[in-house]
Amino acid sequence: MIYGGFQIKSFEVGKGQWHARIQRIDQKPVVIDGISFPTLDIGFAWSDQDAAITDARKVIDRFQQRSGMTVPSAAASA
Repeated sequence: MIYGGFQIKSFEVGKGQWHARIQRIDQKPVVIDGISFPTLDIGFAWSDQDAAITDARKVIDRFQQRSGMTVPSAAASA
């Protein structure tokens, strides 16, 4: 799923423990306090896939509010 310029991938680690991984769609790393991350695993185990995705969206929204970061959309690069 694409949201706010990020690819969100959900995955299950153990039975009923859903996580999300986010990566910028332009493949550039996310830089947090000077540290570069090619992908970020969201640090909670949710009981369902939708909750993991919702949490990932909130993290992306905080990135954009904190840094004013804008990422080109997939449509803009096509």
